Amino acid sequence: METYELKGEEYIELIKLLKTMRISESGGQAKLMVEDGIVFRNGEPEFRKRAKLRAGDLIEVFEYKIHIK
Repeated sequence: METYELKGEEYIELIKLLKTMRISESGGQAKLMVEDGIVFRNGEPEFRKRAKLRAGDLIEVFEYKIHIK
């Protein structure tokens, strides 16, 4: 499991997280991943590309698990 720490931020948008963690190569690819329903937030599929992820959220995509701190 990986961790993304919010440093002075209240939240991070889902597609930005996917790009920052290098799960997707581009914003376009990140959007397609979300649209295809392969990104899960706290165990549920997340279809909102700009969903605001906050401390305590768990994102799962492929073999990646990312905990937001």
